[in-house]
Amino acid sequence: MTHAVHSGGAGQAAGSPEASGAGPLTRSAVGTGQRQPRTAPLTDGKVVLEAAEIGRALTRITHEILERTDGASDVVLLGIPTRGVPLAHRLAARLSQVEARPTAAGSLDVTMYRDDLRLRPARALRHTAVPATGVDGKIVVLVDDVLYSGRTVRAALDALGDIGRPRAVQLAVLVDRGHRELPIRADYVGKNLPTSQREVVQVLLAETDGEDAVLLGPVGAR
Repeated sequence: MTHAVHSGGAGQAAGSPEASGAGPLTRSAVGTGQRQPRTAPLTDGKVVLEAAEIGRALTRITHEILERTDGASDVVLLGIPTRGVPLAHRLAARLSQVEARPTAAGSLDVTMYRDDLRLRPARALRHTAVPATGVDGKIVVLVDDVLYSGRTVRAALDALGDIGRPRAVQLAVLVDRGHRELPIRADYVGKNLPTSQREVVQVLLAETDGEDAVLLGPVGAR
């Protein structure tokens, strides 16, 4: 399986070092039944996507998935914790509504597959939930909130290889902020957001943070 994701791309949850270029933001245990306390928004951040714009971006991605997968009949959506998980379920709901049939969605923990694990070994495991249909022979769409270095999706590809053999792997991200360190790109992008490495991208979602927004601000802003 190639790491140049068309086969997928690299999604980084906002709040991780990959997403922001800074230290970690608050994380949640989405998919484990635990609700995360509301994340404090960036005090010096500007809103680059509001709730309605996020909704429109997800609707557009939904129709792109339908077009590229011939109706999404063999599609399985796997969200990368944290915020990739609710995004995957939102996309699944939209696909199900359009096609009038259920679309499988789950979550894929990449913690033990990260290439920086030996540098920061104390990490909380996240939740992996593979739909009953499995992933063998399916088109798996990995879903994450922010695509940055590419390292998180590289880890996701390794994790996915341990649970099955998809027919194809694609990547959907809400925000692509650039600065790739690996040859990975997204198949579906909500918004391309050019950034500097001195900026933080923070994604807020109603399921984890109580509201929908994407914020951009300087490193260290809180």
